[in-house]
Amino acid sequence: MNRLSAKTLSGSPTAFAVPDYDRARVTPGIVHLGIGAFHRAHMAVYVDDLLRDSPDWGIVGASLRRPDTKEALEPQDGLYTIAVRDASGTKARVIGSILRVLDANTQRRELLDLMASPEIRIVSLTVTEKGYCYAPATGELDPGHPDIVHDLANPDAPRSAPGMIVAALAQRRAAGIAPFSVMSCDNLPSNGPTTKRIVARFAQLRDPELGAWVAEHVAFAGTMIDRIVPATADADRAMITALTGLEDAWPIMTEPFTQWVIEDHFPADRPPFEAAGAQMVEDVEPFERMKLRMLNGSHSTLAYLGYLAGHQYVAEAMGDPAFVRLIHGLMTQEAIPTLDMPGVDLASYRDQLLERFGNPALQHRTWQIAMDGSQKLPQRLLGTIRDRLKAGAPIAHLGLGVAAWMRYVIGIDENGDSIDVKDPMAMRMMAIAAGAGDDPEALFEGLVALTEIFGTDLPENAVFRDTVVEHLESLFEVGAAQTVAALTHT
Repeated sequence: MNRLSAKTLSGSPTAFAVPDYDRARVTPGIVHLGIGAFHRAHMAVYVDDLLRDSPDWGIVGASLRRPDTKEALEPQDGLYTIAVRDASGTKARVIGSILRVLDANTQRRELLDLMASPEIRIVSLTVTEKGYCYAPATGELDPGHPDIVHDLANPDAPRSAPGMIVAALAQRRAAGIAPFSVMSCDNLPSNGPTTKRIVARFAQLRDPELGAWVAEHVAFAGTMIDRIVPATADADRAMITALTGLEDAWPIMTEPFTQWVIEDHFPADRPPFEAAGAQMVEDVEPFERMKLRMLNGSHSTLAYLGYLAGHQYVAEAMGDPAFVRLIHGLMTQEAIPTLDMPGVDLASYRDQLLERFGNPALQHRTWQIAMDGSQKLPQRLLGTIRDRLKAGAPIAHLGLGVAAWMRYVIGIDENGDSIDVKDPMAMRMMAIAAGAGDDPEALFEGLVALTEIFGTDLPENAVFRDTVVEHLESLFEVGAAQTVAALTHT
């Protein structure tokens, strides 16, 4: 069986979509840090749609931690297959917008020199919340983060995303080259301003004059990206081979729905994103908040409760009417009232989400969504909770999501089996859980004291405390399924 590559793709007729432009004419205009599945299911597809008429906007990706994406795509000339799946079937398409992938650990100087070159006008990011080296509760750079400590001591050999961006900007400044625009595509509240605050603060710590220059001259565009992207399994690879006749080391599975809202703030030039269906706006923050609170908050709640209830996939959890009622109630009663978006049909967006969560063709693991909860909780649930508490409104559904996270991170499921908790704070949380034993209130007290997550206000709020502890007690006593059923009974 032939492996996907430029040669094998051009040498045989295909019954699936392939790039409709000459890749030999494409030159890089974007460097993307954190070239994982999410980027390849979304931004890379939009750019692929533009390259026939705008060939100077190809993407060079960078893997910051592991070389697995480079190892998968390099033999394929950067090509990969995206499979759009729903109940009606699977549609395959080969994407050619990624010209190459660099491994930041072994090709750091090449990556920084490329970012510093005039042809690169945008540096975009999907490095997940933890990749920003910030305190989730405040959104500020954490100067004590090990990567930040390293990068300040070794400014020309950075390993963090903020360190790499600043190192490349410093090179451009020294060479008299205008700065690139920075575009965050991660699930951060106000991801444009947040990224600017983090990067400018790092630059200031490195060199006060450089920090002032970054703050004044570098544009940071905010975005909201919406597409569900499960992890790729071996069965998916086999399906792609059967469908296309070509082996693909890392195809991408996704859903038909896709949305991209972009803050139009690119003084260094940009592709015509709107021609590919992106929505260009002056202020992306309302759309970010809508997605974080409705999609991501619901997704995390589903992940923790679904996993504890024995559901391996999100669609399985949505097969339980009690879980559907829970997520409908969370969005309708608690999330939507915190959103101010005139002209946007939030009820319709809610209904779309319920349908998307139930897509049987997307095998989206609850365990995958549950990763890095300490970094996600402040944006996905706690911000909504704070607004509800300020309004004197109940937080029954949101509080259950927090309680489920607390029950999940003890690392033992309802059958007594180990949970592989993937989180940068996992060891601290499990130590707290070990000290709490079987006492839900002690577990709450220990975890809520993590001010990096909960700040200093929520631990002192009686409504928050009582709601979460009550749910936590129920999760220990009767389990996730019965707790959800009891909250949502009609």
